[in-house]
Amino acid sequence: MIEYIVRRLIFGIFVLLIMTAFIFIIMRAVPGDVVTLQLANSGATAEQMDALKAEMGLDKSVLGQLIDWIKDAVQGNLGNSLWSGQQVSEIILDRLPVTIQLAVMSIVLAIIIGIPIGVISAVKQNTFIDHFLKVISIGGLSIPNFWLGLILLTVLSLALNWIPPLGYQSFMENPFVNMQQMFLPAICLAITLSASIVRMTRSAVLEVLHSEFIRTVRAKGAKEGIVIFKHALRNSLVSVITLIGLQIGYLLGGTVVLESIFALPGLGSLIFESVLVRDYPIVQSTVLVFGAMFLLVNLVVDVMYGWVDPRIRAK
Repeated sequence: MIEYIVRRLIFGIFVLLIMTAFIFIIMRAVPGDVVTLQLANSGATAEQMDALKAEMGLDKSVLGQLIDWIKDAVQGNLGNSLWSGQQVSEIILDRLPVTIQLAVMSIVLAIIIGIPIGVISAVKQNTFIDHFLKVISIGGLSIPNFWLGLILLTVLSLALNWIPPLGYQSFMENPFVNMQQMFLPAICLAITLSASIVRMTRSAVLEVLHSEFIRTVRAKGAKEGIVIFKHALRNSLVSVITLIGLQIGYLLGGTVVLESIFALPGLGSLIFESVLVRDYPIVQSTVLVFGAMFLLVNLVVDVMYGWVDPRIRAK
């Protein structure tokens, strides 16, 4: 297992390098740059703009800038913001807890909603309940999370005259206010993920319920609840866990828009704001953190297979 984890980590480093190079090139291909934005309408001469670019290290070729950035990043130096001058690592560490809390709340809500509904849908196969739940899950997959967020804000503000408290407060500062601020965006992210979990759980549980060993368990007189939850569901969890791991990328991408809509100071809103002002170091570093989180979660998912299914652990 240790050898497998080390091999995955080494592979993950190469993936992060490729991703970083791709983002690096794409950002510099976007029209406009940070110097032009900063000195717009200031009457600065071309010489002054070139001097500022040289000060920021933007006078080098894209390849040269990429090599310099990777050298610094390997040493733990992610550079400074081109606008505020603050260290990028400090900015990310300050905003990271918000995104992690939002992602964890979304995953927990999606699991709480998705797995029970998926099991019910499988047990009630081809009944009215099953068809109804399938329609609901398809609807959940079809609704964009940013649209749902805007609708929830509009409905709650007009119908109930209520909007989430302004001015973000962490859970440690004020748990009640924090949960009011985080619950709606977490629900928006959880809806689509839970719909995927419902469909995957239903398919996986149905496949196990029709297997030979389930008939054997029933023939031995086991209660239906034990058959479903101890045997059918546990043997279906590998597929569900795989889906959750793959959906982490979608989840992190959803935070970019939802954090902006709900005014949450997380990594999602940070990368959105930084792209607009061409703050290259922040964009590159934030994408790097997102990529590392995605790879780490998928590694944890792969390791969990052995815990869920001992047959995998024995191979």
